[in-house]
Amino acid sequence: MSDLLVLGGLGVDVRVRVPALPLPLADSLPVDPVDLRIGNTGAGVTLAAHALGLRVTVVDVVGDDPPGDVVRAALSRRDVTAVLRTDSRGTRRSVNLVDPAGRRMSLYDSRPWQGSPPFRPDELAALVAEAAHVHLSIMDWTLDLLPTLRAALPDGVGISTDLHDWDGRNPYHRPFADLADLVFVSGVRLCPAAAETAAALAPRTVVVTHGADGAVLYRPGRPPVRVPAATPPDPVVDSNGAGDAFAAGFVAGRLRGGTPEVAARYAAQVAAACTHDGMEYPSGLLPRP
Repeated sequence: MSDLLVLGGLGVDVRVRVPALPLPLADSLPVDPVDLRIGNTGAGVTLAAHALGLRVTVVDVVGDDPPGDVVRAALSRRDVTAVLRTDSRGTRRSVNLVDPAGRRMSLYDSRPWQGSPPFRPDELAALVAEAAHVHLSIMDWTLDLLPTLRAALPDGVGISTDLHDWDGRNPYHRPFADLADLVFVSGVRLCPAAAETAAALAPRTVVVTHGADGAVLYRPGRPPVRVPAATPPDPVVDSNGAGDAFAAGFVAGRLRGGTPEVAARYAAQVAAACTHDGMEYPSGLLPRP
């Protein structure tokens, strides 16, 4: 039995500390040592939720390559249950440029999936049946399995997804939003129409995140609730993964019986863990409810 089943979103991040964003125009720039570590959204949710004490299972495809070894090793170090298939095109990767204030710009290599889904419908259904909550990354290999996912979901088990920097119009994101009960989405491309977009997604609970400006919780038939960002306990080191930590914190808060408002405030505290470098959180860093 898993408290949280995370579908998709594993990869590696090539983290580069840069003097400023946007980068100054130059042929070359000296930087700190370049790190290769586990990354991408599914890893962020998985590792944050695990650090919060949830039993997590993550399901995805990774390559039989050195980046895939990085992913497998990180999950093994944290004793996270992983159900993986091999992707012949290699492991997803991104380059994260991080400035001295911890702000980042991510260059994402999506490696589009080709062919039939890597998991049989019955395999996915068996995993879903053993979960208390399902978090769906917007990976293309899951698209053909979405009807199976909804049909296999036991009564009372919620499903969430993160639409990231969706603009409210891109049709790719709609099947994930339509399936979910709980939707996270960045306000970067939604403003000033965030409220209208959230209303259009009703009857789902929608959380629009605004980074250092906090978040807004939208629930059907209720006024929006502003959730202030928590003050980080130390200087911000790397904001990469803060949104994933927020999602993990919200889910953990709800699984432990908190209302959406309480879960959102707790999630803001978890997201303030951007004082840590990387997604492998040391014991005791993330606040427990």
